[in-house]
Amino acid sequence: MVIGRDFGGCKGALGYPVQSNDQGLNMTFTYDHIHIRSRDPEKTAAWYERMLDAEIIRTMQQGKPRIDMKIGGQDVFIAPIEASSKVNSAPVTPYEGLDHFGLRVTGIDKVVADLKAKGAEFTMELNSPRPGIKICFIRGPEGVSIEVLERAAQ
Repeated sequence: MVIGRDFGGCKGALGYPVQSNDQGLNMTFTYDHIHIRSRDPEKTAAWYERMLDAEIIRTMQQGKPRIDMKIGGQDVFIAPIEASSKVNSAPVTPYEGLDHFGLRVTGIDKVVADLKAKGAEFTMELNSPRPGIKICFIRGPEGVSIEVLERAAQ
């Protein structure tokens, strides 16, 4: 891939200039999904549905039940972990690598009160690290760290 070659101000899905690969072809990357591994996909899906109003989508894939979700309009897939699997346990945050995913809300004070009433585990209480933004973090199933944030209107 040739880095930094601008194509007449064209912007890709993430707002960055469209760039070409070595063959001169335009390449655009768009967000597709998050994939969560779970030893109990039903319990995991129920948590996301209860806490974050996720839409649960049940289908069959290769003759086995599959659970996917829509959270904030984005696809989140839940992959079952078989009992005999050698999948490692979730790391304890903070750690190197992918740290969390963030969900933007409006009315964060009410959202936080609702999450607390539902029993969400907060790993960081609501705060404002800089003007114009309020954030907090909750822990989801399988140790997933989730940021809930509200940005001030600009």
